[in-house]
Amino acid sequence: MQYRILGKTGLKISEISLGTWQVGGGWGGEFDQKAAESIISTAIENGVNFLDTADVYDDQQSERAVAGFVKENRDKLIIATKIGRRLNPHVADAYTPEAMEAFVDEALKNTGLQYLDLVQLHCPPTPVYQFDDVFARLEKIKASGRVRHFGVSVEKVKEARMAADYDVVESVQIIFNMFRQKPAEDCFKLLSERNIGIIARVPLASGLLSGKMSADREFDKNDHRAFNRNGEVFDKGETFSGVPLDQGLQAVSKLKSVFGQEALYQYALKWILQFPEVSTVIPGASRPEQVISNLKVGDLPALDDEQMTAVKDIYDEYIRAEVHHLW
Repeated sequence: MQYRILGKTGLKISEISLGTWQVGGGWGGEFDQKAAESIISTAIENGVNFLDTADVYDDQQSERAVAGFVKENRDKLIIATKIGRRLNPHVADAYTPEAMEAFVDEALKNTGLQYLDLVQLHCPPTPVYQFDDVFARLEKIKASGRVRHFGVSVEKVKEARMAADYDVVESVQIIFNMFRQKPAEDCFKLLSERNIGIIARVPLASGLLSGKMSADREFDKNDHRAFNRNGEVFDKGETFSGVPLDQGLQAVSKLKSVFGQEALYQYALKWILQFPEVSTVIPGASRPEQVISNLKVGDLPALDDEQMTAVKDIYDEYIRAEVHHLW
């Protein structure tokens, strides 16, 4: 495992980490504590030290599962959680200093930890990035020692740029993959200049870049890939990175001609790590075997200029017009 520094936090984190949105249940499945523990322990045993969760994942159960391992290895593991999505309705005006304080206290109680390593606002509406009083409260919470570092998880590049204006923001989590290339063009330079760590999420475009999906694939009714294709419940960019499935599959076919049929997902992860501004990529896993497969990416040679150009060309031909202007 290779490690990178998460911006001005100074935290040394595994370049391939673990996102826990589907840990223990998979998208649409029931939460399984034993499965969650097996997935997380496999990641840790293989060098992962950065675990990304949120209070809304499996109704706080993923957060608790992650925290259990962190408590046993407090000096070795880093927990990153997210707050705000449980606001109902999830609107900008609901993001008050008092609400953020309450969410932090709840996360501490829920995890049983003395402090949280990284707390991220969880994709708040765009106007929130102009709420100076909210970010001022985060500064006070940090000064209290309950949270070591704060960051944001964003939907749009412009939100990353807005968040970067606040000193308390030390990391930005953003969708970045072969089908969502705008961040590298529009915000990586700024974030790097301000020493803000970058966490790349949805690296496989909800499995589309695994290379194993077909047009007739059926999804569980509780899987967001079944019910959120057009943003019915949350931002559609979280589902297949906002790319229509048929269009994405055409692009995947072209990518397979470059990288082969079997290991596209590994090259998709390696492509993200080609960008030195990225601190870590956080693929999810619903089985321990998926964790191991993801971590093998570290053994791949760097992509060459020809491969990088091919990815850009495929994006430009099949994806750019569909998604680039939206996020």
